[in-house]
Amino acid sequence: MRGLKIEVRGIVQGVGFRPFVYRVAREYGITGSVSNDSRGVTIHASGEGEQLYLFLNAIKNEAPPAAVVEEVNVFTEGRPSRYPSFEIAPSSADGGREVLVSPDIATCRECIAELFDPGDRRYLYPFINCTNCGPRFTIIAETPYDRPNTSMAKFTMCPDCAREYDDPSDRRFHAQPNACPACGPAVRLADRAGNTPGGDPVTRAAALLREGKIVAVKGLGGFQLACDATVDDAVAALRERKQRYSRPFAVMTATLEDAWRLCEIDEREADLLSGARRPIVLLREKEGSPISPQVAGGLAHQGIFLPYTPLHHLLVREAGIPLVMTSGNVSNEPIAIANDEALERLGDIADYFLLHDRDILVRYDDSVSRIFKGAEYPVRRARGYAPYPLRVRRRAGRTVLALGPELKNTFCALRGDLAFVSQHIGDMETADEVRHFEEALSAMRRLFSLSPEVVAHDLHPEYATTQMAPEFGLPVIGVQHHHAHVVSCMADRDLTGEVIGVAWDGTGYGQDGTVWGGEFLVADETGFRRGAHLYRYPMPGADACVHNLHRMAAGVMSGLFADPTDALERLRERIEIDDAEAESLLFQLRERVNTPMTSSAGRMFDAVAALAGVRDVALYDGQAACELEAIADGSGEYYDFLLDTSAEPWVVDTRPLFREVLVDLAAGTGAPEISAKFHAAMALAVVETCEALAEATGLDRVVLSGGVFQNELFGGWVVDGLASARLRPFVHRRVPCNDGGVSLGQAVVAAAKDRVS
Repeated sequence: MRGLKIEVRGIVQGVGFRPFVYRVAREYGITGSVSNDSRGVTIHASGEGEQLYLFLNAIKNEAPPAAVVEEVNVFTEGRPSRYPSFEIAPSSADGGREVLVSPDIATCRECIAELFDPGDRRYLYPFINCTNCGPRFTIIAETPYDRPNTSMAKFTMCPDCAREYDDPSDRRFHAQPNACPACGPAVRLADRAGNTPGGDPVTRAAALLREGKIVAVKGLGGFQLACDATVDDAVAALRERKQRYSRPFAVMTATLEDAWRLCEIDEREADLLSGARRPIVLLREKEGSPISPQVAGGLAHQGIFLPYTPLHHLLVREAGIPLVMTSGNVSNEPIAIANDEALERLGDIADYFLLHDRDILVRYDDSVSRIFKGAEYPVRRARGYAPYPLRVRRRAGRTVLALGPELKNTFCALRGDLAFVSQHIGDMETADEVRHFEEALSAMRRLFSLSPEVVAHDLHPEYATTQMAPEFGLPVIGVQHHHAHVVSCMADRDLTGEVIGVAWDGTGYGQDGTVWGGEFLVADETGFRRGAHLYRYPMPGADACVHNLHRMAAGVMSGLFADPTDALERLRERIEIDDAEAESLLFQLRERVNTPMTSSAGRMFDAVAALAGVRDVALYDGQAACELEAIADGSGEYYDFLLDTSAEPWVVDTRPLFREVLVDLAAGTGAPEISAKFHAAMALAVVETCEALAEATGLDRVVLSGGVFQNELFGGWVVDGLASARLRPFVHRRVPCNDGGVSLGQAVVAAAKDRVS
């Protein structure tokens, strides 16, 4: 008989791993114990050689569906286990916390079947769960993941639940959130004053939704605002009260079959919709869909997701209609998580509140994703994904904390070869969002015992995260925004060494004092050189151009005409601009007051949208580009451009493109054709510039990052064009291409620079 100590690392707590080990040990006649500790799971196993081999093989290859086994370390023990049988031992909290906490997991099929089984004791119980599903990250206060360390600690299990919890053959064996109607959390319905109407809370809430009311629903990681997605007035009321006038809403349907009635869904999209992570999935809406056109806000794709908690399953099924489900906040504020907080902050939005008494400990937005080129392409990484870390190719010497960008913020802690990218935080433009950032960072540091030794930040001096960096009292490393974009894609795709990086987005602080955003970098983790960029145009009013798109169009026009007066006169033939605004623009263009130069690709999309009459005022970041993509319809033609290689960095001159846009506009060409020709030209510009850089450098790997690559039409043409040119394109698969992935790039760059120094 031999004795082994087995250390298992990964997502192995809260996912039924100890019960699984117990059952496998019993099957192979192994004695010993299994316990949680602060680094994962430790097993002491005694048995004969062949049985131990089979036992180890099962642990590595047959783990429960929600578990992720990252590492199995085996040590020989000199004496057999002291246990006469195999048992689950109490957890220990020895040493530093290195355990990986599971993301929250969508309700499993077995629990759904019990939920709707009239003969089951948890029939219609909104908090049914087991070791294969339910809340994890949002209810944990400390590791190890045991009930006393969660927000379920205040709920004492009844005898029936305790019996399940203690039975190794039961699916709820050591399921920490285990509960039932007799002993667990409960739902109640309240009006704005906190009063409780009579009747079953879920049934009454569903009826109110059918009547056109707005109901705030307490979900896994915060409140959501729900309304009937098929009624214009209900959606319009939600937009008005939430102050979210154009940004698209997501729609929850009861089943995958219901989603099929609304959207075109292929097999991979169906798998993504119905998997354990349950993100919002961007899909093509079918003609004749009953969804209100106000839901998608004029875009080509509808965000659809399926219920991921028992409460969602009950509510959506009882309502019998698709429901808008959007984050429970006023625009630009963090999502509400506590009952009192929701009643106060959402009281002017929701008519009623579906509350419960299980506390949410971590704010956790819904994730957003899509299928692009046959695989998942994340847009927002949060519920179902965070805080699970990504392994990176090169280990950090010292632990790095990267604070992320200003917009679509995430932060990232890189310890060894594990990158802990936070859940989506949001835009760091308000004190409330900064507090959200600080809360999330505090939780991440506590749960994973993260002790940063180096802090990474963006170069923009006015970003909240840049100003925060010195406050840690640690060495700081600034990372250029687009370098971080490129390296985030490299880390995402497990690449090292030099690559051609295309980073196209709306804005980033450039090292030459201009606003970057149309960049071709020759880069690795330690540094980069600017191989090429888009032609620079002035931005009259600087950030005012982001919202008032005629201003960016004026900047572009000034690049086509020697005299700003001529440029403005030509622009006013296309766009109505009052005299005061025209005078302001003329002054800024002539004197270059508050008028930085930009190479931003995102601003080029804005300028075309304004010139073509698609949109003049953008209510959210990227709105004009999304609408321009949605209307594109052309014959395969494209506008001209010029790659100027006479000096370094090279310049992709887009002035010929804009001159041809003006010719088309004068000829009465419609916006759909202009959009298609513009998309084709921009994609071809990427391909031909990368071809030239590949020839000059000998590199053939091209990584594509930045928010412009969320554009499916443009991105698809770029990927296809690069492949046809015998280059190797790489797109994001684990973190977003937008600024939500920047913190990962910052962390990897800072770690590489720290190693060199």
